[in-house]
Amino acid sequence: MSTESVSGSATEAVRQTLVIPPEAAGRRLDQVLSEAWRDYSRSRLAAWIRSGEILLDGQPVKPKQAVMPGQRVELDGRLEAHPDNPRPQDIELEVLVEDPELFIVNKPPGLVVHPGSGNPDGTLVNALLHRDPNLAPLPRAGLIHRLDKDTSGCLVIARTLKAHRFLVAAMKRREIKRHYKALVWGELIAGGTVDEPLGRHPVDRRRQVVRPDGRRAVTHYRIDRRLCGATLLDVELETGRTHQIRVHMAHLRHPIIGDPVYGRRGAPAGLSEAQRDAWQGFGRQALHAWRIRLPHPDGDHEVSAEAPLPRDLLDLLDVLEP
Repeated sequence: MSTESVSGSATEAVRQTLVIPPEAAGRRLDQVLSEAWRDYSRSRLAAWIRSGEILLDGQPVKPKQAVMPGQRVELDGRLEAHPDNPRPQDIELEVLVEDPELFIVNKPPGLVVHPGSGNPDGTLVNALLHRDPNLAPLPRAGLIHRLDKDTSGCLVIARTLKAHRFLVAAMKRREIKRHYKALVWGELIAGGTVDEPLGRHPVDRRRQVVRPDGRRAVTHYRIDRRLCGATLLDVELETGRTHQIRVHMAHLRHPIIGDPVYGRRGAPAGLSEAQRDAWQGFGRQALHAWRIRLPHPDGDHEVSAEAPLPRDLLDLLDVLEP
């Protein structure tokens, strides 16, 4: 199917044309267009058809209209800002990878990813919309996955509708590989895998727990560094459930240092005074998304990025050296 398109900003006019090919004879218009114009969902195309922004041979039609070879389809529509996206705000971002289809950013600890209860603004999404206003039509400004407020590191953001659909599907197929550094209680002997299902706590709905009726969750880990009273792990997610690494490490009885929900209070015995003070003074979970690899939406190469360990975590690691 041959198409030609002209589009400006993602919040402005979008124009495309299509000549129906012989193999599409007798098929529904919305089906044919969803295959030809993959940047747009079928529901969005159907809405444009119903509003008269898509014409067939110059005439308004219904989405289920059967098409014939040689007919001309014209789209003169508009991509509106997603209704859930907040206002842009000038918040500094560290961008690790930037190309026309995606961003990979290094989220600092303490930055909330998207607005929610208690955090109406000042989030990563606000910052992204300031950095690139063309993200406005995308859900959550193109975010493909999330990190907890106090977890730092790599996050992927789609910059186009095409990239968003591709990357969401890639995440579901587990083609986006995410590696974390996790500083946990105790001196582990070897790495391993945790394959335990996760679900909501029956009483505290903000917490996740291992439960037999939960969703499958798989976490792989290996030892990176052995430290005084602690171990730095290299963790790879096979699945991506809420709080997965934090819950699985706590399930192993090696919770992440500083975790306010699933961790332990105090510090282990045997530390020096300086080590104990640094341990107890670490004000967040010691978890950092340090590396990510994913297929590019163009389908012809892989994209990867690494985010250096933040200063607070580096300082704690230095103090805990044997």
